[in-house]
Amino acid sequence: MDFFDVLSMIGGLALFLYGMHVLGEGLSKASGGRMEQILEKLTSGKWKAVLLGAGVTAVIQSSSATTVMVVGFVNSGIMKLSNAIGIIMGANIGTTVTSWLLSLTGIESGNFFVQLLKPASFSPILAIIGVGLLLFSHKDRYKNAAIILIGFAVLMFGMDTMSAAVKPLADVPEFTNLLLVFSNPVLGMIVGMLLTAVIQSSSASVGILQALCATGSVAYGTALPIIMGQNIGTCVTALLSAVGTSKNAKRAAMVHLYFNLIGTILFMLVFYSLNAVLHFSFMDWAAQPFGIAVIHTIFNVFATCILLPASGLLEKLAYLTVREEPSEEVAARYIDEDIKVLDSRFMNNPAVAMEQCRRVIFHMAETVQESYNRAVTLLKEYDEETVCSVVQMEEDVDRYEDVLGTYLLKLSGKELSERDSRSLTLYLHSIGDFERISDHAVGIVRACEEMARKEMHFSSKAQEELEVFTRAIRQILLTSFRVFQEEDTALVSEVEVLQAVVEELSAEVRKRHVKRLRKGKCTIELGFLLSDIVTGYERIAAHCMHIAVSMVQIREDSLEMHGYHEEIKEREPEKFRSLYEAYLQQYALPEKKS
Repeated sequence: MDFFDVLSMIGGLALFLYGMHVLGEGLSKASGGRMEQILEKLTSGKWKAVLLGAGVTAVIQSSSATTVMVVGFVNSGIMKLSNAIGIIMGANIGTTVTSWLLSLTGIESGNFFVQLLKPASFSPILAIIGVGLLLFSHKDRYKNAAIILIGFAVLMFGMDTMSAAVKPLADVPEFTNLLLVFSNPVLGMIVGMLLTAVIQSSSASVGILQALCATGSVAYGTALPIIMGQNIGTCVTALLSAVGTSKNAKRAAMVHLYFNLIGTILFMLVFYSLNAVLHFSFMDWAAQPFGIAVIHTIFNVFATCILLPASGLLEKLAYLTVREEPSEEVAARYIDEDIKVLDSRFMNNPAVAMEQCRRVIFHMAETVQESYNRAVTLLKEYDEETVCSVVQMEEDVDRYEDVLGTYLLKLSGKELSERDSRSLTLYLHSIGDFERISDHAVGIVRACEEMARKEMHFSSKAQEELEVFTRAIRQILLTSFRVFQEEDTALVSEVEVLQAVVEELSAEVRKRHVKRLRKGKCTIELGFLLSDIVTGYERIAAHCMHIAVSMVQIREDSLEMHGYHEEIKEREPEKFRSLYEAYLQQYALPEKKS
């Protein structure tokens, strides 16, 4: 084996690892947030959890990614540790799919159709289709499909390159003698563990072992302990992801380690005990990629069948390893559960991270709406407890804005699908509007506080007018938030109409106030407070309009706000006019006395 063979082997390994990364990324983007939704909805059933874990890992082609995702879910409080155990076990089974795909490289036959099953035969076809889709398609789902096809082709090409490069090693006595050393179970496990810990992928390290099988010098007796070590080495990724997390997230990572460690020890004890009695002849046979896939699968299925019924024991071991301190139990109750779901571990899976952002920003919108609803109750009846709750909500919304803004900006640097990229831009534009609406809700509270302190009251007529105005603002809030959450462009025209109605109401309320002031039925001081409330209402409506219109503008790649206002009126003038008249009637102020 000369210098150029070594260069080919390293190049093949690089392509193999890159292909695996691209394939997993493409599959993850294509799945969107659905993988996260499936995992999140898991509530019971150990075997159901195993099947879900296996299925998700088979799709995204990485047990490490699934386990890290689970650690993030446990850290954010979405998932209980007991539910996470089954998914972690299933992830180990799901990761064997890669080794089965790679085992196809060993197919030998002169039959045309059998040869076509070899990845070396069909992966160029997939690469051509993938490149064609990538170059000529503008739709997001086709681009994701292209990335998947290209990733698979690169993966298989790298595998073939590695296999071809290491074939000359079969004639090197030093190499075969070195492999004899690894037939020692302990040394073999250490090598497999270190290799997997370095590249942080058991699928990749198993693939490298399958490539070495091309030399014909790797016996099953040598391969088996290396595979066992690879399963332990893959825990490094989850352990690293758990640094700086909650106690439960650390326990999830420890469960992954204990599962593989105990499973490996039990499997080795059972296997080598049987081998001592039965003397398995295949131990001296040259290992084949297919055989490596079989061993990898048998181990993971064996470990799951043995340890799943004892999952409670794994959980206890994790609790013994990562102990809870009494002071932390009290502090944990005050952690904002929403903010916790924005876990940095989800950054490696942008589709999942966006789904978490969606969840949090919807809760932010609900908090803003509730803060307004509580604030306006003070116009009828002042209550100190309500004041405190609105002020607290405003602080919560400020925190939402800070954390979401930081998280979204980091996420904007990742590769996102077209839909997620659009949503991210919308969220960045909208969180400031939400925060300002909550500020205006506090402004209403401050006006009510001053009135209560000075024992002032609006006249019955002013109260009736404010009641109508309050309902109109509640309607525009509700409609604009529906536009935001459902991304429903059909409702944007309703928000525009309501905005026009609010402007009409504002002008009329101010005009009526001036008339009462001239007749001595209202004081200047009360007039200032009324003006503050009306101004707050106007600004809330303006932010609602901005939220609704931003969604359409971002979708159409246009950020001209003023032009869009006129466009809505001109597009369907009759519809706009009829809606306007209907809302004007619905929110008509009480008749004035002559």
